[in-house]
Amino acid sequence: MSLPIGISMIPLGIALGILVVQQGLNPLWALVFTSLIYAGSLEFLAVGLVVAATPLAYVALTALLVNFRHVFYALSFPLHKVRRPVARLYSMFALTDEAYAISATADPHALTGRVIVYSQLYLQAYWVGGAVIGATAGQWIPDDIVGLDFALTALFTVLSIEAIRAQKGLVVPLTAVTSALVAHAIAPSHMLPIAMGLFVAFLVARYHFTSRKRRTDA
Repeated sequence: MSLPIGISMIPLGIALGILVVQQGLNPLWALVFTSLIYAGSLEFLAVGLVVAATPLAYVALTALLVNFRHVFYALSFPLHKVRRPVARLYSMFALTDEAYAISATADPHALTGRVIVYSQLYLQAYWVGGAVIGATAGQWIPDDIVGLDFALTALFTVLSIEAIRAQKGLVVPLTAVTSALVAHAIAPSHMLPIAMGLFVAFLVARYHFTSRKRRTDA
């Protein structure tokens, strides 16, 4: 079940591992990031944050805004099917975009607690394995190769295009672009957390407005 998605995670993990080495960090950091942080987009950001010795408060705020979408994942993720306490804790930790996509598209009857946890384990194994390969190979790859830090950006650009095509209306993507432009105008050096904050605020406000309208119509 996790194999098709896992195969696509390996090259991204390799790119992360190479980036870690190219930024002058010990190759073991690739294992630390993928094992403890385990959030693809945040891990790419974390490399730059660690190298720049970014204050912990800023790191925490960035992590909150980048991964805030997981709050919405939890609303429909079938965690109740995972019975064992340790397995439940791991399943919460390993709730990534890919794991949620599997739970949202799989047959509900076939999606047992065992399947959920093992799928998450396999997904993380693909990610960790790719990063370790990248960090190992990165020690012999010339430093003048650029663009590896753009790998995840390129992936999410493609996914965003597909999401825009699949959904109705342009309100959400236009709001995302507007948030980025406003954040860049306010503080270019802190563009990401400001843009994410604005966009999250919009999503929360939109959710409350939609919920209130449904209750009124009912």
